[in-house]
Amino acid sequence: MARSSQAQMSRPRAKTGKPADNEGLIPVLARAVREVENAAQRGVVSPANRTKFQVIALLVREERQRAKADTTVSDGDRAETLKRLDGVATILAKTAARDTSLIALLETDKPGSDAARALRRRMLEDAGFELEEEAPVAAPVAATTTTERQVMPDSVRSRMLANPFLAPDFDAAAFQAPAPARRLANWELLGPLFKSFEYGSGGASASMPLPDPQERDMLAPSGTELMHHQARFVESVRRGHRSFLLADEPGLGKTAQSLIAASVANAYPLLAVVPNVVKMNWAREVELWTPGRRATVVHGDGQDLDAFADVVVVNYEVLDRHMSWLRTLGFKGMVVDEAHFIKNLTSQRSRNVLSLASSLRERNRDPLMIALTGTPLINSVEDFKAIWQFLGWIDDKAPRPALLSRLEETGLTPADFGFFPEARRAVVDMGMVRRRKIDVAADLPAKRVVDLPVELDDDLGRSIRQAERELASRLAGRYRAILQNRGTTPSKVSAEERAEVIRLVAQAELDESKASKTGENVFTMVRRIGQAKAALAADYATQLARSVGKVVFFAKHIDVMDQAEAVFARRDIKTVSIRGDQTAIQRQKQIDAFDQDPEVGAAICSLTAAGVGLNLQAASDVVLAELSWTAAEQQQAIDRVHRIGQDVPVTAWRIIAAHTIDAKIAELIDSKAGLAARALDGEDVDLSAESSVQLQALMSLLDDALSGTKR
Repeated sequence: MARSSQAQMSRPRAKTGKPADNEGLIPVLARAVREVENAAQRGVVSPANRTKFQVIALLVREERQRAKADTTVSDGDRAETLKRLDGVATILAKTAARDTSLIALLETDKPGSDAARALRRRMLEDAGFELEEEAPVAAPVAATTTTERQVMPDSVRSRMLANPFLAPDFDAAAFQAPAPARRLANWELLGPLFKSFEYGSGGASASMPLPDPQERDMLAPSGTELMHHQARFVESVRRGHRSFLLADEPGLGKTAQSLIAASVANAYPLLAVVPNVVKMNWAREVELWTPGRRATVVHGDGQDLDAFADVVVVNYEVLDRHMSWLRTLGFKGMVVDEAHFIKNLTSQRSRNVLSLASSLRERNRDPLMIALTGTPLINSVEDFKAIWQFLGWIDDKAPRPALLSRLEETGLTPADFGFFPEARRAVVDMGMVRRRKIDVAADLPAKRVVDLPVELDDDLGRSIRQAERELASRLAGRYRAILQNRGTTPSKVSAEERAEVIRLVAQAELDESKASKTGENVFTMVRRIGQAKAALAADYATQLARSVGKVVFFAKHIDVMDQAEAVFARRDIKTVSIRGDQTAIQRQKQIDAFDQDPEVGAAICSLTAAGVGLNLQAASDVVLAELSWTAAEQQQAIDRVHRIGQDVPVTAWRIIAAHTIDAKIAELIDSKAGLAARALDGEDVDLSAESSVQLQALMSLLDDALSGTKR
């Protein structure tokens, strides 16, 4: 038997002769996909049909893999099966073209909800598969760590001995009591809530009303000053609001706001869950903004921990071994920095954070909960889900009582005209705060992104272009094969069908690329392009360092960083390096050297390890040697330099390999910035292009090959 992602299953018992067209899994998929298609044609794809769409796409992918691997069928029967699966996939593509929010569901690798898992099982059973019983799936907020992995630092034992009878808040249970079911009791609401951020903005930013501060000068410690937008946030906390998605653009001082908010709310002890790269800086920020409070940083097994400190700072990577004592220490507030890190609800990181948040709410009537991220949306509006769960606004299946009451007050249901803007406002008023630099930091200098095309005219460059041509040829061959199976030719295919098949071929190639460890694909090609650009990008960065001062050099891969460091060394320019394999203390020393040592001319940074949370404003120029796959990651990197305290204009130089797929990727990254612009900032931008950059890059490559266009 082959193991599926959810349960053991085996094929239906074979019958003699060729299977009938109405037997097996494909007819089940065909009927289901027609139902979803009909719903899309009516204009509204319900959450149930969205789940069905996702499960169909997953089963088509699984059935295709099984058909290719099945050695018991003839080549003719295999070709027929693949042709019928292509038919189902084509309808999926047509449906996604009608409702582009479905595109993201084509890219998921497994069912993401209990409903999807149950539907997948039911469809397999209808097709005659024999399924074993599934093991129960733990809820996302359940404890997922084992006793063997847990540690108990000596300092924590001392604190527990000093205060063994931590008094619970007996009002907490009453406060969390569910509201009585009323008008919306039988409605599925999460899907409409997510959609409300696509369609219900009405030009308004996703920011709750904030009061003007009455005691602005008294909020910040002596020697510091809050900007007006920061003081308004803290004033809201002073007046009693306790849960926030603080989504200010990067560089607007979210850390300071959250720390002073904790002081105003007396939310101590406070737990801060942060990326490893910034946990030492968090301790410094505590000392700067709340000098009367002590911070302790959890390293490894926590043997240096001060459990009596006011603020406990821990990074995502070591959470799993500290869960037992973190749940019971008695925190009254919790801050999650770079909260988009928890967007994948199936990841251990997300489960740990949600479990801690649930424990904290059980022990406190109204704890201070703050999610910090300048980029809450990476690929789709459903990236909000884990953050909203952390804040206690929703659970895995529905709004929690406070949000449900706000939705009830609208007097509307998802079937009513006007529901989407009212639902969006209800969520925003739960505590979403979003300010842009252009609106609140009038004195912040300008920022621009400049593309620098470079020619890869050496042997490596020529081999990259040849590999790109071979990939395009392979995609074109698949395209023609699908048309042949359908009994048509490229000259007779309609524009609509051409686009559908291009997407189908690109998606199949992307799936295979993600699963493959060898061979040439879009990922290996982009990495080779980065290697080919490394010396050119570093050479340009050295010129900047000599002419304008300190520069920050970002790359994705270690070998590109190594090449850059070698170029700087040959030019006698002193550098520091910020990488993912450094300890927090080592990394902070590198950051301090860049900031304070006038001899250091450049910081060579990993886009992953240094792209969030750091303050590198000693420089005003950024060189992006390799492109990110998301607009958010690129923006985060640039905003390490463009932030409060910067007093000169900032320029980000993107090094683009001309006449390669690199140029298309740069264009696609820019187009994807529209998701946040529409959902968060209320801008009227088209979201039709919102899908993965990898997928769209492959589609563009194939489209150019079919059109005879040369890059």
